[in-house]
Amino acid sequence: MVNEVAVISGKGGTGKTTVCAALGVIADEVVMADCDVDAPDLHILLHPSIKTATEFVASKVAVIDEDLCTECGLCGEACRFGAITDSRVDPISCEGCGVCEYVCPEEAIQMVDRQSGNLYDSDTRIGRMAHAKLLPGEGNSGRLVTEVRKLGTKIATDNGISTVLIDGSPGIGCPVIATVTGIKLGIIVTEPTMSGIHDMQRVRELLRKFSVKATVIINKFDLNLENTEAIERYCAENDVEVLGRIKFDPIMTKSMVAAQTLPEFAPDHEISQLLRKIWDRVNEGFSS
Repeated sequence: MVNEVAVISGKGGTGKTTVCAALGVIADEVVMADCDVDAPDLHILLHPSIKTATEFVASKVAVIDEDLCTECGLCGEACRFGAITDSRVDPISCEGCGVCEYVCPEEAIQMVDRQSGNLYDSDTRIGRMAHAKLLPGEGNSGRLVTEVRKLGTKIATDNGISTVLIDGSPGIGCPVIATVTGIKLGIIVTEPTMSGIHDMQRVRELLRKFSVKATVIINKFDLNLENTEAIERYCAENDVEVLGRIKFDPIMTKSMVAAQTLPEFAPDHEISQLLRKIWDRVNEGFSS
């Protein structure tokens, strides 16, 4: 059985990807998966070398056969997205609903597959990585996230690896729902700000709805101790384990500038040691 662990956050900028990559380096053997397909950045730290790339096709676009088209205008009238003008289809505006094909009396319109993104299986210095990139303007990010998870699980199963470590996208929208559905554990990385607290609560509630165990890491906890205490009170009241409190330290920025995780850049640093304890606690949760 493959355990999926998602590192998520209710908002961007909390240090989610930095923490996820660091835990991946510390872990003995994991498959990394970047499920932030709209704006992935895990690759910046892990420098993946692509083994295979697969086109992700999840939508269709209308194509008009000019030889059959009589320019009756019915398709343009029926299109609620304004994608058809003068019997010409704007592929960016087209939502692939197929109404134009349905109303065309000459059967001059066909719905054809459109590539929405790319799915990658890559090697990194810490092991295999499943990741993807949604093309600009494309939807279906939730479906692409599902494909990333499937690929990560397949890689783990084929190679006898027990854990897939997921870098999720911020927020609580469709990509995050696709990320956390059915996973073993959610690690929420938050910060001691009012927006950090609010969005931590939202994503924790999302995990609760999907019966996923929630844990919390408080990043830069010493920037506002009052808000850190508020986070800890909330966690205590809602049976959410605080895995650790990471202090603010410029060395984190230095490691990112060097395109390295902190455990690689400064393996003996106290934050690196704390991250090792956090990962040990995560592994204890699997065996309990």
